[in-house]
Amino acid sequence: MHCGSCLCGDVRFEVAAELAAPDACHCVACRKSSGHVFASTDVPVEALTIHDPQAALCWYASSERVRRGFCGRCGASLFWAPVGGAKIAVAMGAFDTPTGTHLHMHIFVSEQGDYYVIDDGLPQHAR
Repeated sequence: MHCGSCLCGDVRFEVAAELAAPDACHCVACRKSSGHVFASTDVPVEALTIHDPQAALCWYASSERVRRGFCGRCGASLFWAPVGGAKIAVAMGAFDTPTGTHLHMHIFVSEQGDYYVIDDGLPQHAR
């Protein structure tokens, strides 16, 4: 079981599955919604339990196909979910304890910001 939360703790979650190796998305939408690169792991929707007793979780439809989950109180970016998808991306920074995973690739590097260099040797995909 992997547990996590937003910055203020109003939204908590549990993942009852092994975590896949995360990727780092450099697209403009991810950079704008998270403040930088959005590193996440894809988990089966049924393996994710969200505890939101304060009703703080908000969803933003960033396109017709994708919505993003964030805490309406502290603003923490938590989830990236394709509408009707079988998996949901969970922000790596939201986990409470070490995940035992390692970044395995960079995506949407054609949209990366001009203020950093990707030089970790991992595969890079333009889209």
